[in-house]
Amino acid sequence: MISVVAPIYNEVDTLAELHRRLSSTLQPLGPYEVVLVDDGSSDGSWNRLLELAASDNHLRLVRLSRNFGHQAALSAGLDAARGDAVVVIDGDLQDPPEVIPDLVAAWRDGYDVVYAVRNEREGETWARVASASVFYRLLQRITSTPIPRNAGDFRLLSRRAVDALAQMPERARFLRGMTSWIGFRQTGIAYDRDARYAGASKYSLPRQLGLALDAISSFSTTPIKAVTALGFALVVFCMAVLGWTLYVRFFTADSVQGWTSVIAVVLLLGGVQLLSLGVIGQYVARIFDETKQRPLYLVDEVVDGSAASNGEPQRRG
Repeated sequence: MISVVAPIYNEVDTLAELHRRLSSTLQPLGPYEVVLVDDGSSDGSWNRLLELAASDNHLRLVRLSRNFGHQAALSAGLDAARGDAVVVIDGDLQDPPEVIPDLVAAWRDGYDVVYAVRNEREGETWARVASASVFYRLLQRITSTPIPRNAGDFRLLSRRAVDALAQMPERARFLRGMTSWIGFRQTGIAYDRDARYAGASKYSLPRQLGLALDAISSFSTTPIKAVTALGFALVVFCMAVLGWTLYVRFFTADSVQGWTSVIAVVLLLGGVQLLSLGVIGQYVARIFDETKQRPLYLVDEVVDGSAASNGEPQRRG
């Protein structure tokens, strides 16, 4: 069976088209289910999902108790999926469902992870495309995990790949990196990304920066090493300045001038110290979040269309 997982957050205008395109794409592939995770929507998305589930027993709905974020919603869908292969796709139709048969074909050829690589990114500004390119280039340089460039969360995972991810309970989740870290046989499929079908992007700049910080802190200790190297370089610099000052004071007739330069050096050292504390604090905050051992998400309700009786989906709170 093929499972498709899609997180839903305020996508009421997209749901009918998403359901139509997923159904028409998946039917020729054999048995399937569609797991839609409502991540605390407030625009009536859940009611629209219930209407769709009443007429399609392939739908399985998971409603989270509040908005836990995109990566947590994807994780909830992966935990709920029961297929031999699981396709992860966003609910805004930027990733076309018509690419899924290509992903499934590669899985049937023996690959455990099949990620979709973006050729064109219609509807996205050059600034967003450029910033994403810079981020992935930086991430490739500072981490030992080979994370594919121009690949988002749109991918297929075999059952053993999904089970491997289930053994990784960290809270700061970057699923693109996690699916690369688990290894197994992986390959990429190129595709052209579409513009949003309706609505606006829910990934604001602060959320993008938060995801970038999660990715860097989860897969690299390079920032800590860079801070250490910077601190060592400044110690050497300060020792050199001290040695030069003592030499001028005791072995020459010149007096040391320049209170402005002294203040500048003091401010520089203070700024570097605060920056270093900030970088270290990011890692300490990650440790703090992990030690609390709170659930990654909480489920409010599950609606299982495949367990329908008398035409009504089974609902569990």
